[in-house]
Amino acid sequence: MGIGIYLSYVLLGLSLAAPIGPVNAVRLEKGIKNGFWHAWIVGVGSMFADSFYMLVVYLGLVHFLDSPFVQIFLWLFGGFILLYTGIESITNANKISISYVRSQDSLCKCFFSGFIMSISSPLSILFWLGIYGSVLAKTAAAYGKTELFLYSTMIFLGLMLWDLFVAGLTTGFRRFLTTKGIIILSILSGLSLIGFGVYFAFEGLKALFA
Repeated sequence: MGIGIYLSYVLLGLSLAAPIGPVNAVRLEKGIKNGFWHAWIVGVGSMFADSFYMLVVYLGLVHFLDSPFVQIFLWLFGGFILLYTGIESITNANKISISYVRSQDSLCKCFFSGFIMSISSPLSILFWLGIYGSVLAKTAAAYGKTELFLYSTMIFLGLMLWDLFVAGLTTGFRRFLTTKGIIILSILSGLSLIGFGVYFAFEGLKALFA
C-alpha cells in the first residue's frame, strides 16, 4: 500500500473530529480560558470515548448500540450534560478574570468533560457506525486484519492531530483576548452547548414517546 492510502485515513480522522459540535465548543472555551493543556486534555477525554466506539464497531458489537433503550438513554443523558455545562458556563462567566483564569478548571475536570460529552453523544455513534463502520466493512472485505489495525490507527492519528491543532490555536488566540472577550466567549459557548442540549433532549423525548 502506498503512503497516499494512509494519508487518506488520517484525513478521515481529521474530518471526523473537525465538525463544530459540543466537544469542540468546550475545547475552544477551555483552551482560551485556561491554556493549551486544558484544551488538549478535553480532546484526550473525547478520544478515549472515540476509542471505545471504535472498539465496539471493530469487535462487531453494533447490535448493542442499536438498542432503542441505549439510544434513548444517550440522547437524554447527553442532553442533560450539555444543558448543565452550558448553564454553568454562562452563570460563571462574570467570575472570570485574566489574572486567575488559568487556574479555574482542573485538568481532571476537563478530561471528564470531553469523555462524557463524547461517550453520551448519539452523534458520536452515528459518526462511528456510519463512517468508521462502513470503512471497516470495506477494508475487511478487501484486506486482512493487519490492514484493519493500521487504518484504524491512522484514523486515530487524525483525531490526535486535530486535538493538538485546536489546543495550539486557542493558545494563540488567548493572548489577544481581554477579560471581557473571554466572558463573551464563555457566554457564546454556553449558549451553543444549551442549543445542542435542547436538541439532544428533544430527540430523546421524541424517541421515548414514539
